[in-house]
Amino acid sequence: MKKVLLTIVFLLFFHNFLFGLEPLKPKVEPKANELAADFSLLDLDGNKVSLSDFKGKPIVLFFWTTRCPYCRKDLKTLNDIHPRLAKDGCELLTIDVAEPTYRVKNFVEREYLNFKVLLDSDTEVAYSYDILGVPTYVFVDKNGHIVFKGHYFHQAKYKDLIKKDE
Repeated sequence: MKKVLLTIVFLLFFHNFLFGLEPLKPKVEPKANELAADFSLLDLDGNKVSLSDFKGKPIVLFFWTTRCPYCRKDLKTLNDIHPRLAKDGCELLTIDVAEPTYRVKNFVEREYLNFKVLLDSDTEVAYSYDILGVPTYVFVDKNGHIVFKGHYFHQAKYKDLIKKDE
């Protein structure tokens, strides 16, 4: 009886992982007219990158870690769609949260990621955006307002984001 209960508990906690099910995809509604917090982070080459460097452009921020299986899946997708994002005039900034530079650099090289990766080593930026787990997407319109925050790439919100730029 004890083994059956333990098996049930195990399956309840790990069923998504075991059966390859997608995670729940809640969205976090941004506050009305919430401005995106400006930040400055280093990229993998040691260059300082600020959100304000992209003023006037729509931006997709993607918070992630190398340990997160859903993040790895989304990073591959972002790698594929990054050229389309750039063509649409949208900047993609991926932000690794709280991992050593060498781990992120090795991961990026191994996965052949072709977009800008920023390092939020002290989680200050993730904290300022109220990130409650990864992966998390934040869409910022050309006026600097957050228009979407969620744990998945919202295709319709993205199309709205780039339409506002026209």
